[in-house]
Amino acid sequence: MDSGQFLKRVSELTGFDRERSELLVRTTLVTLGTRIAPGEADDLAAQLPDSLGAALQHESEPSRFGPDEFKRRVARIVPLANDQAAAAIRAVFTVLGEAISDGERRQVLAQLGSEYEALVGMPTGQAASTS
Repeated sequence: MDSGQFLKRVSELTGFDRERSELLVRTTLVTLGTRIAPGEADDLAAQLPDSLGAALQHESEPSRFGPDEFKRRVARIVPLANDQAAAAIRAVFTVLGEAISDGERRQVLAQLGSEYEALVGMPTGQAASTS
């Protein structure tokens, strides 16, 4: 999936125009990148178009914050109302799940933990192996 297809799919799911979808995707990926380990962020970035994968990469220890803080960070930048943020982030994770391998998806979700299940719209444990 190239970056244009990724953004188009997010636009379809959110109803956002391309510019707002791109801001949403990049903000969600930057936030995700800071939440997971650098090596995992690099592995995930390798499965995305370079223009999107670059948003994930970092060299610091992962920041440990819950789904409410994840939503707050994305909503502040995009900007979105809190009730819109969850659905918008879920749309990005849906497309992310379509763009990457099941194994990589499971590894990312395992790093997020079960508290993220409602936000990302998919199980973060063993059940994540089903599509």
